[in-house]
Amino acid sequence: MAVFARPRQALAVAGVLGLALSVTACGTGDDKSSDKADSAECAAYEKYQGNDGKKVTIYSSIRDIEADRLDESWKQFEDCTGIEIDHEGSGEFEAQLGVRVDGGNAPDLAFIPQPGLVKRFADAGKLKAASADTKAMAEQNYSADWLKYGTVNGQFYGAPLGSNVKSFVWYSPKTFKEKGWTVPTTWDELIALSDKIAASGTKPWCAGIESQDATGWPATDWVEDMMLRTQTPEVYDQWTTHGIPFNDPKVAEAVDKAGTILKNEKYVNGGFGGVKSISTTSFQEAGTPITTGKCALHRQASFYANQWPQGTKVAEDGDVFAFYFPAIDPAKGKPVLGGGEFVAAFADRPEVQAVQTYLASGEYANSRAKIGDWVSANKQLDLANVPNPVDKLSVQILQDQKSVFRFDGSDLMPAAVGTGTFWKGMIDWINGKDTATVLQSIESSWPK
Repeated sequence: MAVFARPRQALAVAGVLGLALSVTACGTGDDKSSDKADSAECAAYEKYQGNDGKKVTIYSSIRDIEADRLDESWKQFEDCTGIEIDHEGSGEFEAQLGVRVDGGNAPDLAFIPQPGLVKRFADAGKLKAASADTKAMAEQNYSADWLKYGTVNGQFYGAPLGSNVKSFVWYSPKTFKEKGWTVPTTWDELIALSDKIAASGTKPWCAGIESQDATGWPATDWVEDMMLRTQTPEVYDQWTTHGIPFNDPKVAEAVDKAGTILKNEKYVNGGFGGVKSISTTSFQEAGTPITTGKCALHRQASFYANQWPQGTKVAEDGDVFAFYFPAIDPAKGKPVLGGGEFVAAFADRPEVQAVQTYLASGEYANSRAKIGDWVSANKQLDLANVPNPVDKLSVQILQDQKSVFRFDGSDLMPAAVGTGTFWKGMIDWINGKDTATVLQSIESSWPK
């Protein structure tokens, strides 16, 4: 359970209150006497009217309590517009979406977390281009860095929904205060701190890349973060699209830079063993030695907030918190690696376009954020509506004008590479295989 998740009772009360307000505000069609305050509740949804009684189906990988929060987040929209949103979440989403689409049973909308998958459906002629209203809403609320991931061959298909920031290093504020350590803001300070901790007899870093069938992915995130720190954003884009080969010297430089930490026996793997223990340590457990003082630093995404042992206080003055993974050359900007999902449409009925437009709006972003445990790159998202401290930090980074955002590279590459040979290559690399051999093997696997 997420550390900052509101209790189910609170969610239930909020849902009931929200429903009551919505019903009161929007009425049932028989109540013509709503006062100004009540009518104001539905004012934000005026542009989506005219679709009363219509249904829109949505398919995604979002399940359990997160799916309940989705239902709560658009409840007032449903009540005010009369559109029924039928959301289905599945653990087999990526595999089953293709089956459904090819079988003529596509959902109206899908929340797709891989831009490469958006491109695949668009190239196959399965997706509907976003309406002019959706495009205008997206351009108003999202940066060009984000919009390009929902664009294929110059055609815009869908705006982002939720987001996550991967360029984080987790640490213990309590331990830092006790030891007199300072949160580093530059790469040189990060390495100096690592050396200082190592000299004290503690392994400064802990890491783990074991993730069952997906073992290796946390190491690909390291490489992606280092590509953004050793190269320009343009070179990163060339790498993810095979504009440069996978074994290009620029890629080798980034991998070796990651190796100055991950393959440094003086630095890793606090609480678990040496370098090779990284390949057998689960990503869920990898950061936990921070809570016992066996390591001090763990590079992992914002969503790692949900992995800490129950009772761990995640806050700036708590047991654990995170800081931005520093740039090597701050003068070149603030590189940010992250992910998210995109709202893609397989139908273009008016009610489907209305929901797709609404999900790109500031009203939706703030509605969902207030419920908790959610981040978006939507420019209209008010920080005051983001209760979770790590989520708040993530939104600040995403909204920072200096930030240069790039999407998770393995999600942009062909699946055979991004979730295949790249993952496997990182396991081999951690276990001792040299950089050149690993990169050559991945390069050879790129689809011709």
